[in-house]
Amino acid sequence: MTIALLALVAVQVYWINNAMTVRQANFVRSVNEAVDGVTLRIEKRLSYNLLDSLLKDELHKKSISANFQFGVFSTRRGQMLMRTEGSDPVTLLDKGYAFTLFPGDIVREPDYLMLYFPNEKGFLIKQMAGLLAISISLILIIIFSFTYTVLTIYRQKRLSEMKSDFINNMTHEFKTPISTISLACQALKDNDVSKSEAIYDSYIGIIGEENLRLGAMAEKILQSAVLDKKQLELTKEWFDIHEVITDVVNKIGIQVQIKDGKITTNFRADPSEIYADRVHITNLVNNLLDNANKFTPQKPLIRVSTENVGTGIMISIEDNGIGIGKKNQKKIFDKLFRVPMGDLHDFKGFGLGLSYVKAIVEYHKGSISLESEIKKGTKFDVFLPYES
Repeated sequence: MTIALLALVAVQVYWINNAMTVRQANFVRSVNEAVDGVTLRIEKRLSYNLLDSLLKDELHKKSISANFQFGVFSTRRGQMLMRTEGSDPVTLLDKGYAFTLFPGDIVREPDYLMLYFPNEKGFLIKQMAGLLAISISLILIIIFSFTYTVLTIYRQKRLSEMKSDFINNMTHEFKTPISTISLACQALKDNDVSKSEAIYDSYIGIIGEENLRLGAMAEKILQSAVLDKKQLELTKEWFDIHEVITDVVNKIGIQVQIKDGKITTNFRADPSEIYADRVHITNLVNNLLDNANKFTPQKPLIRVSTENVGTGIMISIEDNGIGIGKKNQKKIFDKLFRVPMGDLHDFKGFGLGLSYVKAIVEYHKGSISLESEIKKGTKFDVFLPYES
């Protein structure tokens, strides 16, 4: 780009030289007479003021306002015959543009006009500032558009994969209770199977449990759809958060004991009443405790504590499970997101639980955070204001 710009200046000066020659034509004709075949000296043909005036005039016509220095160099005498005051002869010769004066003269050693622009690069950059700004803006727009397109494609691809995983997980989750109910019904209908009141009660109990399981899974999906449409309506009331936690601990505790684990509680919040939707807060605690149990394969040790913090209550649920990696902690509350487990498929779920928890917390104007480390467990801190 610099070479092209320098060439542009050279062309401008070339036209200045031509214009100067034309304007001096009459003057040159009158003085350009040969004396014994020798051309008159340049000092008698040109003056400093005339040359300076012609250069300024032609540069102004070409809208070139850059400062310049000039000089006239005689090759025959090997010296700078005239030059701009304060200019350096060496700089004029090394960095200046050279143009032959009076190219019509037939001489072996012509005189040269040396033209030098001290602030040439700055002037060119200033002249091209508008074009450069537009070019840079267009480049930035193109980069932004390309980046946005790539990110959009990546997000769409990721969303498609998550939806596909969700459908697969949902299919498997629903398939198990449906198959269990189907087998229980067939057994009750089979005439070859001996019937007794205990067997009837057992099979009916299995059908009832699996039916409740199906209902719970369907409820999760429906809750997610309601949250997406932002149509959730809270039914708020005053209740003791410790009572809700205790009820959920008693229900989840049975599943924890089966894995030879235990849940401990440390209720320090006083007062412990909040004005909130009891059903959704119950679901919130249930989801967190269920995750703590689910993602602790052996001997779960789950600790639940409460304390008063500012204008609300902080509920902390800590486990000794598999933990969550740093790169996944920011995504853990995203809908349908499930922590990649490689080839392991031991942990069931839709990827809706934590997104539901975060939504309920935000509906109550609270906050949720987590601390986790791989193979060292996870701790969730949920802050709920006394009255939202």
